[in-house]
Amino acid sequence: MYRSMVAVLTSFILATPLSAGAHTDEYLDSINTPNGGQMRMAGPYHLELVAKDKEIVLYVMDHADNKLSVSGGSGKATIQTGNTKTKTSVKLEQADDSIFKGSGDFSITPETVITVFVELPKQEAYAASFTPLKPKTKLSDKTKPKLQADNSEAHSHHHMHH
Repeated sequence: MYRSMVAVLTSFILATPLSAGAHTDEYLDSINTPNGGQMRMAGPYHLELVAKDKEIVLYVMDHADNKLSVSGGSGKATIQTGNTKTKTSVKLEQADDSIFKGSGDFSITPETVITVFVELPKQEAYAASFTPLKPKTKLSDKTKPKLQADNSEAHSHHHMHH
């Protein structure tokens, strides 16, 4: 009995929309990014990745998409392609005021997963994962807040049988 109650509560929690719904991956995938790349949130940053074969460009912005200076910062990208567990690490160097760039011997496929680590002066390091070439998705019904709060199910299982 206890187990089914946990399952119900867990699914109930998962069904609750995130209050910061504007910054979900689905949302970030659905908007037009400033440089046509894929955007992810990492700590206080918005990171926009534009990945091509042998080259990675990472734009660093704040949550309002204002460019942040990466001067004195450092970055790293790990590129993992598909089922082959081949990982390529690429050092990201400052290329412009708010841009890190890195190059290496890798190719980008729809299955490629790129994890970037960014560390700016006096800040903690943050990481974000990107799956390049993911088609832009329109917001699905799943991400819209539910209008009816269905609490009845969660409460009906509180009768513990000893």
